[in-house]
Amino acid sequence: MLIGQQDSPRRLIGWTIWMIVLTGLLLWILYQVRDILLLIYVAAVFAIGCSPIVRLIERFQMYRGASRISRPVAILVLYLTLLAFLGLIAAIGLPPLIGQATELVQNAPAIAGKLQDVAIQYRVIDQRITIQDILQNAPAPGNAVETITTAVSGIVGGVVGFVTILILTFYFLLEADTLVDALLRFFPRARRPWMGEMSRNITIKVSAWLTGQLLLGAIIGTTAGFGLWLMGVPYALVLALIAAVGELIPVVGPLLAAIPAIAVAFSVSPSTALMVTVFFFIQQQIENNVLVPKIMEKQVGVSAITVMIALMIGASLQGIIGALLAVPTAAIVQVVVQDLLQYADDIAVTDV
Repeated sequence: MLIGQQDSPRRLIGWTIWMIVLTGLLLWILYQVRDILLLIYVAAVFAIGCSPIVRLIERFQMYRGASRISRPVAILVLYLTLLAFLGLIAAIGLPPLIGQATELVQNAPAIAGKLQDVAIQYRVIDQRITIQDILQNAPAPGNAVETITTAVSGIVGGVVGFVTILILTFYFLLEADTLVDALLRFFPRARRPWMGEMSRNITIKVSAWLTGQLLLGAIIGTTAGFGLWLMGVPYALVLALIAAVGELIPVVGPLLAAIPAIAVAFSVSPSTALMVTVFFFIQQQIENNVLVPKIMEKQVGVSAITVMIALMIGASLQGIIGALLAVPTAAIVQVVVQDLLQYADDIAVTDV
């Protein structure tokens, strides 16, 4: 008996040490594969957002009595529909877009010259900077090769990451029911209906976020194109498309999208550039303080202050990707917390 009592604390200490070691090892492994986990999370969020559309396609019947569309075919229909929609936009807008972009590239030296004249006039720079000056101040060949290699690897990595997200999203959508059933098995049978309802609420929230994000891009692109056209800025279609795409990139996207428009406006006149700067400033203030909070609050059901706090936290943790995932993550956390509180209240009422 005494030996058992002496061994028990030793076993407990040994078990505790092993648990600490295993936990530390698990955390270290998760940290090492954090980039992969981020890709998986992004794909999971997009799969959750697209799942209501896939289910809607699955219920479609060509005629009464016909068999319903299978899940793989429904996912392919969604992918092909998106490609067809992008192709239609390209067919309609690409010819004038290419024309304006080509003209913009051809006129880039003249625009750069006018910008330098304005900079010299306001004593920002002392003299014109020529191509020869740029080449003379270019980095050494070794540094240039390293810079080019880094840029190319970054582009390739981005393309590979994008394709990986598309493939993972496809398989998440394909195995959605199996994954949910497997997850529910970790919970007692009595709690599985409650967990199933929580997963449905999360799906609705994330799908609404995806719709709201696309709506924001359309609003910003349309208003930017119309405003630039009214101010007489050339290449308004190209610049509007840049603004729409920039809106999909949180935090830095809208700022980067405004720079080309301001630069092109300088080729018209400094006053036009000033008007464009003021226009984008006002647009971004409305977007940050009205459109994003209100649209996300209406679409996702997350309060405006929660959206703003989530964006700041996400941007500080993971930069652009963190800001992009901030709102859907906040929506998921909100659903989980609300359902847990409701579950606790139900248990309390039952106990009484």
